[in-house]
Amino acid sequence: MENGNQTFEMFCDIASAFAPCMNDYLYVYNMKADMYYISEEAVNRFLLPAGLFHNVRAVLQNLVHPEDFSMLMDDIDLIKTGKKDYHNLEYRWLGKDGSPIWINCKGRILKDDDGRPFLMLGCINEIGNKQKADNISGLLGESALHDQVVRLFPNVSDAMFLRIGIDDFKVLNERHGIEYGNYVLREIAKCIQQCMGPMQYAYRIISDEFMVLDLSGAGFAEMNRLYHRLRVCVDGVVEKEQYKAIYTISAGLVDLKDVDTSASGYNSYNEAMKLSEFALTQAKLRGKNQMYYFRPDDYSAFLRKRYIRSCLRKSLSNNFSGFHLHFQPIVQADGGQLYAAETLLRFETPMGEQISPVEFVPILEESGMIIPVGKWIIANSLQMCRTCREFCPDFMISINFSYIQLLKSNVYDDVIRALSEADMPPSCLIVELTESGHLENSPAIQSIWQKLRNAGVNIALDDFGTGYSNLINIGNLRPNIVKIDRSFTVKALNNTYEHELLIHIIHMVHSIGLNLIVEGIENYDELTRVVALNPDYIQGYYYSRPCPREEFIDKFRPGN
Repeated sequence: MENGNQTFEMFCDIASAFAPCMNDYLYVYNMKADMYYISEEAVNRFLLPAGLFHNVRAVLQNLVHPEDFSMLMDDIDLIKTGKKDYHNLEYRWLGKDGSPIWINCKGRILKDDDGRPFLMLGCINEIGNKQKADNISGLLGESALHDQVVRLFPNVSDAMFLRIGIDDFKVLNERHGIEYGNYVLREIAKCIQQCMGPMQYAYRIISDEFMVLDLSGAGFAEMNRLYHRLRVCVDGVVEKEQYKAIYTISAGLVDLKDVDTSASGYNSYNEAMKLSEFALTQAKLRGKNQMYYFRPDDYSAFLRKRYIRSCLRKSLSNNFSGFHLHFQPIVQADGGQLYAAETLLRFETPMGEQISPVEFVPILEESGMIIPVGKWIIANSLQMCRTCREFCPDFMISINFSYIQLLKSNVYDDVIRALSEADMPPSCLIVELTESGHLENSPAIQSIWQKLRNAGVNIALDDFGTGYSNLINIGNLRPNIVKIDRSFTVKALNNTYEHELLIHIIHMVHSIGLNLIVEGIENYDELTRVVALNPDYIQGYYYSRPCPREEFIDKFRPGN
């Protein structure tokens, strides 16, 4: 056994000596002593506890993809019982982040003096690895960039990553064919090489994206000049081809100082790639044909948005947990009797954080989640209306609709179905569209609005006076109600011109048979001054802040 241990240690030393010279991972498995050695590079890459460990089966159970573990153990058992004298399997190990990585594990079996399997030694390579060089552009590939950065990170503190992408490259391929697309890739690669200076290295990392790694100590100004030289060169290629295809390039620039290099080289590399991808995406989102310099605050906002989106998706899949409805009363200007309530959506994360609608509503709209959430709001608002009509027979409920809902879902059918299920008349419902500026040139939205109005649903034109809503929309939509936004109300209470304008608006609205709600009344002085202008209804903190269902009912039920 002592001899066996010496043999094991000898092969471990050999593997350790050769590992830095290879892309593969070398390993030695002592089946008798239940010991396993693997080169240090693998520890940085995979979910391994160390380069040398025992209790091999338990470690492999955590390391190997669950679907592949039984297959691996069956193969090892055949080797241990002498039924196989080689090992050659393709299966998945788990990376540091838990993601599956396909490997090919090969091993040779050594036997002891009694002919029993003793050692397995061999190599592991990632069969999903990208090639080192790109034959289309003639540049090194992402794998080569990866290896260089991993080697450099411990010793380099000053570097820049300029990630370059061709704008709308997919469209170029579709219009002119892949061969022409490959020509463009080659020409842009040439431009990059022509524009680079000393200690700058170019790679084609994926599809239509390139990376320039700068180790010269260049700052933002010099990298910006590099990008603009590159743009001029690309424009020259477009002109040389007599404008057969017109294309531009965007770029994202990341300073190594913004990359967390405290982790292993592999994780630091992944961090750099992630930030550079974000930076390039920002350049494209901001209009393309420009360079964006990575800013941590922007990235924090991006991560915040991604976190909220994740919380919203989890809420939807968990029966809308985390979503709550609050209700703010709308009262009659003459006497203060309860007339209606506006439904306002609130959201709380699983960790108990209250997220502002200013943050989460745009994410609902961008992602399309506003559609199922909108249906949920309609159904629950009508149930609230039904309850309130027990003590306020003519009570109405007001719901805000996003123009995204109107464009991408069948809102009319959703509303009619919800009214039927709640056994409520269409006249109990007021629907508002806050983004009224989207209405002017949208016949589709106007058509849906008109169908709702014809069905007996009340239409409210929201935010009148803010620049969104205007007289054209009153003509297009023929609403039942016009809502004056608080920002306009405040101006009218503090400015003679705006005050006279509000008087004329109220008179005009009444002259064409519409009702008017003034929003944002917060104190008694504002109330008396606005009531003197003869609006129909008042909404604001003076009567109540938005509150949960039970609190609203307790507050406004007679006798409470």
